[in-house]
Amino acid sequence: MASVDQLTAAGVASAIAEGALSAVEVATAALDAISARDADLHAYLEVTPDLALEAARRVDERRAAGEPLGPLAGVPFAIKDNLQLEGTHTTCGSRMLEGYASQFTATAVSRMLAAGAVPLGKTNMDEFAFGSSCEASAFGPTRNPWDLARVPGGSSGGSAAAVAAGEATLALGSDTGGSIRQPASLCGVVGMKPSYGTVSRYGLVAFGSSLDQVGPLARTVRDAALCLQALAGGGPDPLDATTTGAPRDFLAHLGPAADAPEPLTIGLVPRLLEAEGLDADEKSALSHARHVLADQGATFVELDLPHADAAIAAYYAIASCEAFSNLARFDGVRFGAQVGAPTLAEQTSRTRAAGFGAEARRRQLLGAYLLSSDAYERYFTQAQRIRRSIAADLSRALSRCDAILAPASPTCAFGFGERSDPVRMYASDLFTVGCNLAGNPAISVPLGLGPQSGLPVSAQLIGACHDDARLLGVAAALERGHGASASAEPAPVAPAFLGRGGELPA
Repeated sequence: MASVDQLTAAGVASAIAEGALSAVEVATAALDAISARDADLHAYLEVTPDLALEAARRVDERRAAGEPLGPLAGVPFAIKDNLQLEGTHTTCGSRMLEGYASQFTATAVSRMLAAGAVPLGKTNMDEFAFGSSCEASAFGPTRNPWDLARVPGGSSGGSAAAVAAGEATLALGSDTGGSIRQPASLCGVVGMKPSYGTVSRYGLVAFGSSLDQVGPLARTVRDAALCLQALAGGGPDPLDATTTGAPRDFLAHLGPAADAPEPLTIGLVPRLLEAEGLDADEKSALSHARHVLADQGATFVELDLPHADAAIAAYYAIASCEAFSNLARFDGVRFGAQVGAPTLAEQTSRTRAAGFGAEARRRQLLGAYLLSSDAYERYFTQAQRIRRSIAADLSRALSRCDAILAPASPTCAFGFGERSDPVRMYASDLFTVGCNLAGNPAISVPLGLGPQSGLPVSAQLIGACHDDARLLGVAAALERGHGASASAEPAPVAPAFLGRGGELPA
């Protein structure tokens, strides 16, 4: 058997169910990996050994008593630090919430626990999910497990790095404009943003309420599907009115690895595949993905998304406005830290200046301006119109194919400090924000290491709204074909913590 830190979630659950491993053994191995590696990576803000071992013991007791086990029984998972878990702190990577103790548990986390998963702790993130590199955390950056001098992506960088480094088997992230898919791409793991409304947002600290979605980061597509089944398989959440639909089977289109994949039609959008700024390694990965899918009998159809070029502008207008509204509550009176002052107005001003970092202040200032009477119609209203057009474009395109092939990130992992210009950093989201605006599901599938950089590369697949199961099936076909065609698979656990990667960032 492979070492425990290299097992998939399906492998862990199977080994525990069969008695080959105990849940306590698996949890202990995960905690040992964190202890050995996280001083270099800084993937976690808080580790919860007591909660993990208690949950693992309950799994072992149920097995010993002959009781049925959940589908993720004994699988260690990490939780992005904007999701509540009672008994932990939820800081959102911000000084504003430093020391805040969660008073309840998010529905997504509760459903993971009900499936038998074992909570390892809370992972680092860009402050309030504002970022694409995990450099904006108030508690220091997370490092990429493939090269410690590079970023892991963001804002769910801690969750992606934890899975890539063998510090967790699964992890939860949130995706507002690509914050699961982009770090998954940079760290060489699977990352999925489900359709909007598939997973409850209750207990997720909001960034953009019409854009946020909780989703899995995993080592394989099957693991992502198992995680999504736990997160959403129970159907709508009465605590979140935006959740939709009846319980669904997200494993329906996966099939055993030996099965021939269903004939697929894949959409190609030239303006995405040939976009300015797309580096050579990512272009190579997309070309490889096309060949892999073609070898499995897929046919291709050329599509146009006429409003794709406007997605970044529309996204940053809408997201900033929603962020300004959502973060207004952190004023030192209702929520958050408090800095004393002679008057209430001055106290609020000082508290927000001290509690929020530069990027959080920048986003809120932009949102405040865009919602002002002078700018509302010119910017926010226009952005909403573009949003509807983007959704219509995707709907038309996906009526002709099973999924659209696109990049997840324009480049491989970049170095710390390379994108200090905010506009350049925002361009990291070029290929991901459209799905959040439209509510479509999308998944980043790792495709090994780039021939020039030696860093992880990936392809993104975009599916039709609320057809997440079919999208997972297409992703599994790409994953199977890549595994069959690759001459050398990358290590399941990234090697940087073993000494690769050069100098650590300050």
